[in-house]
Amino acid sequence: MTDRTGLVAATPEHPGPDPTAPERAGPPEAPDPGGPGGPLGAGSARRRPWLPDGLLLPATVALGIVALGRPDRAGLPGLDVAVFAVLVAWSLTAVTARLRCDAPLLGRLVGVGALLGAAALWADRLARSSAGAEHSAARVVLASAVPLLVALTVHVLLALPDGQLAGRGRQVTAAGAYGAAVVVAGSLAAGGVTPAVWAAVVVWAFGVGSVLPAVLRRYTASGGHARERMQWLAVGVIGSGTISLAACVLEVLVRWPGRADVVAVASTLLIPAAVLVSQVPALAQRADRLLVHVLSVGGFAVVVSVIYLVVVLGLGGRPSGQADRQVLGLSMVAAAIAAIGYVPARDRLIRASTNLVYGAKEAPDEVLRTFGSRLTRAITMDELLLQLVESLRKTMALTSAEVYSGAGDVLERTVSVPDRGPGSLVMTERERPVLARAGVSGNAWAAVWLPTLLDDRAGHQVRIAPISHGGELLGLIVVERPVDSDTFTEEDDRVLTELARQVGLAFHNVQLDAALQTTLDEVRKQADELRASRARIVASGDAERRRVERNLHDGAQQHLVALAVNLRLTRDVVVEDPTGALEMLDLLAESVQQTIQELRELAHGIYPPLLVDSGLGEALRAACNRSPLDVGLTCEGIGRYPAEMEAAVYFCCLEALQNAAKHAPGATVEVRVWEDAGGILFSVRDDGPGFEPEAARRGHGFVNMADRLGAFGGTVRWESEVGAGSIIRGSMPLP
Repeated sequence: MTDRTGLVAATPEHPGPDPTAPERAGPPEAPDPGGPGGPLGAGSARRRPWLPDGLLLPATVALGIVALGRPDRAGLPGLDVAVFAVLVAWSLTAVTARLRCDAPLLGRLVGVGALLGAAALWADRLARSSAGAEHSAARVVLASAVPLLVALTVHVLLALPDGQLAGRGRQVTAAGAYGAAVVVAGSLAAGGVTPAVWAAVVVWAFGVGSVLPAVLRRYTASGGHARERMQWLAVGVIGSGTISLAACVLEVLVRWPGRADVVAVASTLLIPAAVLVSQVPALAQRADRLLVHVLSVGGFAVVVSVIYLVVVLGLGGRPSGQADRQVLGLSMVAAAIAAIGYVPARDRLIRASTNLVYGAKEAPDEVLRTFGSRLTRAITMDELLLQLVESLRKTMALTSAEVYSGAGDVLERTVSVPDRGPGSLVMTERERPVLARAGVSGNAWAAVWLPTLLDDRAGHQVRIAPISHGGELLGLIVVERPVDSDTFTEEDDRVLTELARQVGLAFHNVQLDAALQTTLDEVRKQADELRASRARIVASGDAERRRVERNLHDGAQQHLVALAVNLRLTRDVVVEDPTGALEMLDLLAESVQQTIQELRELAHGIYPPLLVDSGLGEALRAACNRSPLDVGLTCEGIGRYPAEMEAAVYFCCLEALQNAAKHAPGATVEVRVWEDAGGILFSVRDDGPGFEPEAARRGHGFVNMADRLGAFGGTVRWESEVGAGSIIRGSMPLP
C-alpha cells in the first residue's frame, strides 16, 4: 500500500522493492481501480489517505483565498497573488494527473505539495497581520510547511516520471529528506524562528541540485510517453529559469521591471503548464524538438547575462541616472535582437563572403561535403566523376581537372574539364606501388615519375592526387593552374587528399559490384545449365529404359519364346523319333548360347562388367578392340577411382569412338587417358575429315558428354578443322 508521502510501504501483498533491482524504464503498471491510484470517489478495501484526493484542490483554493483575504499592513502584495496562482496551477495539474491515471502517485504528491504551499502562504499572511498567540501559531505552521515542502520537492523529483521510488537508494534519499525536514521544522518551531525567504530558496536549490543526477539517470533510462513527460517538464523548468534570470539581470542593471521576484514566481507557471501539455497525446510528441530550442535560448540567455554583468558591474558600475539605465536596457534588447536575427542571416553571409573571397559559390572543401551525398547507384560513375571535376574546377579556380582510372599497367583518362578527349598513362610495375603510396604531389615529383603527364602543361602548376584503396592504385586526380595564379595551399592539398580517398572507396565499391555481378551471372548460368542437365538426364534415363525394354522384347524375348516352342516339340517327338529329338536338342543348345550372348551384350551396353572387375584401362582396351576402326590406346599412371567417375570417362571415350566410326570411317584413332594435377584427363584424336565444332556442340553426343563430366565438376572440349581431323578433350577433378 502507499503512505501519505507516496512511498511504497512493505506489506504481505507488496513486500517492497528489491534493493538490487534496477530502475524501471517503462511506464508504471495500471493502478488498481479500487486502490489509491484509482479514479476519484472509488471505494477501497485498503486504508484511505488522510485527505481524499478530491478535496486537495478545493482545500488549496480555499486556504489560499483565506490567506489573501487576511488584512495586511502592506495591502495585497503582487508576490502573494503570484504564489497563489502558481499553487492553484499545480493543484489543477495534480487533479489532471489523477483523472488520466497516467501517474496517480505523482499527482497525489503534487496535490499535497500545493496544499502545503497554501498553508505556508496562509501562515505567512497571518504572521504579518497578527500578534500574540495567533502570531506564534502562524510561525509554527510556517516553520513546518517550508521544510516539508522542500522535502516533498525532492521526493517528486526522485519519483519522476511515474511517482514510484524504484530502487533502495531513492527511497533512502527521500526518507532522509523528510527526516531532515522534520528536524529543521522542529528546531525552527521550538525557537520561534520564521525561515527567511533567501534561506528557503537556497535550501530548496540545494535539494534540487543534489537529486538532479538521479533525475538525469531516470530520464536516460525512460522511454515512450514517460520520456516525453520529462522532456515537457524540462521545457517548463528551463523556460521559467530563463525568464527569471532575465528579470533579475534587468533588475540589477536597469532596475526594471521593479519586482523581479514577482516575475520569477509568475514565470514558474510555465512548469505546470508544460506538465498539462504533456498529457495531450497530439502535443506530447513534439517535446524533443521544443526542448532543443529552449535549451539553446536558455544557454544564450546565460551567456548574455554573464557578459553584461561582468562588463557593466566589473569594468564600470551600475548606471545611476534614468538616461543611463535606458541606454543600457536598449543595448541589451539590441544585443538580444541581433543575436536572434544573426541565426537566419548567417548562411547568406557565409555564401556572400565565400563568393567574395574565393570567387565561387562554395569554399574549396564544399566538394567534400557534396561528393559523398551524390554517391548512389542512380548516378553512373562517369557522371559522378564529371560532376566532381566540374566542382573542383569551380571551387578551386582551376584551368583544368582530370580523373584517370584503371587497374592494370595503363590508366585511362575517364573525364576531364575542359574535355581533352581520350588519353592514357603507361606505368611499369616499379612505378605503380610508388604512385599508390605517394601523397598529393607537384611538378617536380611528376617530372620524375610521370613525365608524360607534364606534356603540354608548360606554364602551369600541377597537383596530382593518387586514388588508391588498400595499397592498390586505382586512378589519379590531376588539377592545374597557371603559374602566375594563386599557388596551391595546404588546404587545397588536404581537400585533394580527402577527395582522392573518397573516390578510391567509390572505385573499390564499383569493383566489388562488378565482381559480385559477374559471380551472380555465373551462378545463374550454372543454375540454368544444372536445370537443363537434370531435365536431359531424366529424359535420357526414360529413353534408355525404353531402349532396354525394346531390345529385350525384340531380341532375347523372341529367342526365349522360340526355345519354349521347340522344347514342346522335342517332348512330342522324343518317343517316336529319338534321333530327331537329339538333333533338336542340339539346336536348342545353340539357341540358348545365342540368347546368353545377346543378354551379355545388352548388359554390357548398360554397364560393362569388365569396368567393375578390372578398371578403366582394361574396359577401354576391350572397347577399342571391338571398334571397327584402327584404335590405339595409351593409359599413363591411372589407377582405380570411384565407380561413377570411371563410368563417366569410359562412356565419354566410347561416345567419341562411336562418333569417329560414324563420321570418319577408315580413320586412325588415338585414345589417351592419364592422371595429372589432381584430375583424370583423356583425349580421343582421329585423322578423319573433321567437322564444324559449333554444330557438333549442339549434337546429342556432346550434350551427353558434357552432362556426364559436369556432374563431377569436369569439362569437355571439341576441337576440329575441316580436313584436319578432330580431337575431343575432357577433364574431371579427383575428389
